[in-house]
Amino acid sequence: LYGYKHPSKTVVEYLERRGPDAARALTRSTIAKTEDHTLPWLLTATSSILSLRGDNIISQPLEDLEFQSDSFLSWNGEAWRFDGKSIRGSDVDVIFSHLLTSANTCKDNVNSDATSRESAFQAVLATINKIAGPYAFVFYDALNRRVFYGRDALGRRSLLIRRSSNSSIELVSVCGDRYGEDWVEVENDGLNVLDLGQVEAPFTGEESCLSMVHVPWKVRDRLTTSSLMLTSPFPTLNTKLPSDIPSLSLLSPAVDDLLQHLNLSLELRLATAVRKNKTEAHHNRIAILFSGGLDCSVIARLASAILPGEMEIDLLNVAFENPRVVQAAARGGQAACVIGEVYELCPDRITGRKSFLELVNLCQARKWRFVAIDVPYSESVAHRHEIMTLMHPHSTEMDLSISCALYFAARGSGNVWHPSGTTTSYCTPARVLLSGLGADELFGGYTRHATAFHRQGFSGLVKELELDFERLGRRNLGRDDRVTSHWGKEVRYPYLDECLVSWALNAPVWDKCGFGQTVEQQPNLEPGKKLLRLLAWKLGLLESAVEGKRAIQFGARTAKMECGKTRGTQRLI
Repeated sequence: LYGYKHPSKTVVEYLERRGPDAARALTRSTIAKTEDHTLPWLLTATSSILSLRGDNIISQPLEDLEFQSDSFLSWNGEAWRFDGKSIRGSDVDVIFSHLLTSANTCKDNVNSDATSRESAFQAVLATINKIAGPYAFVFYDALNRRVFYGRDALGRRSLLIRRSSNSSIELVSVCGDRYGEDWVEVENDGLNVLDLGQVEAPFTGEESCLSMVHVPWKVRDRLTTSSLMLTSPFPTLNTKLPSDIPSLSLLSPAVDDLLQHLNLSLELRLATAVRKNKTEAHHNRIAILFSGGLDCSVIARLASAILPGEMEIDLLNVAFENPRVVQAAARGGQAACVIGEVYELCPDRITGRKSFLELVNLCQARKWRFVAIDVPYSESVAHRHEIMTLMHPHSTEMDLSISCALYFAARGSGNVWHPSGTTTSYCTPARVLLSGLGADELFGGYTRHATAFHRQGFSGLVKELELDFERLGRRNLGRDDRVTSHWGKEVRYPYLDECLVSWALNAPVWDKCGFGQTVEQQPNLEPGKKLLRLLAWKLGLLESAVEGKRAIQFGARTAKMECGKTRGTQRLI
């Protein structure tokens, strides 16, 4: 914006890694007038494209050809539905057209200029409110000289902001500078609007001149006195406590309800991954971030039932050489110090191979490919600076441990074992990766949920579930998007579909987990995420149904690589 030059070469390089199919830039200028000052604004927008939908590559930023204005849109997301209707083709065209129509409602307004601008403002808000899916965007409404920017209510896409002392604002998906000061994530608590037609008085030439408006999300069930709000796609959590404790079993209606919502979510996310009349391998393959745990195994099983029979599915399983674990094993005389076994003895590799065999037996017509991604310690160290740059402004040991696992898993380069006993090097061509993230927060899968129940009963459990959902987007999804998208891949989260999440939040706690319940019918499954475990059992995933929860940094052994005492919250230098 004002005073801002073109993005640095480093930022452009990082953007093009995220979107390797096309890239371009444009500039716009406008003027804000007050009684005493005329203030010029310059907008520079650069976008890159990872083309996954529609028949053609659509370059961004999109320009207004419909109304012939200087408006533009930079869109990083997937609009699965608009106004309740699914979008099968290019979503960015649909969203931009609706935004332009909303912004231009003031053209035919016979009221005052202020009233017309307010009408256009409300119309744009109404349009954004109709979008369901992950997104981060910047929309310049040239007619009304406003810049709208923000992220979806769960913060599933990255957007960083830096405000400079010369009144400029920078908005980027990834900053490309590990040591870049003042970068913060744009909060996913609403929409932000910069009014370039107004200057806050008194004008000093500094940031205080910017006219900014924040439009928060209004949770459906909560009263508010504000007239300027977006309606959250999610209700408040059902906090009803049971008078008696009903038993959750295979016959419970909630099991079939979850199956229906998951299937609908996956159908939307997989339909755009199958491109007709395309011969390139990446158009015809899906990959799953695969630890072998409950959440991703259910996703894999259901995806196989939806996808065409000829499509292959890659299961990406990552394991790390952790010097601390190797040294401890060597001191104890254990075989884990042998090269090769270091990876095969990682907890996620053990569960991954076990769940892989279960899927092969259940879906014998499907071609599954288990990709063993082995990461030597020297390689993780060599990529450490890059990973820390991508996850910035997140900067703790835990951020690094999780980001490291996601970074190498998304790269998808490993080895594939063949029935003959040989292995070959392989790198997945899949551009769409599925993740099981979100199931723990919705269905009570963390250890802290069990702890809360044991200490405070259902009231403590409900409070913990409420906290987990509220901080889901603030904690990690923007970071994960920056790390995984670096490889020109897109991660999709079936458990975080708006309809599924709303259903789960509305469901009573005893329909989601089995704490405090007496098991009257088999199977006898652990209470955390019991609903999902029952679904896995119903689908034939008997091994996955009994698998315990394990965080990715411990399953892949990226946590505490170096010897010594470090805490996950410790900031990195």
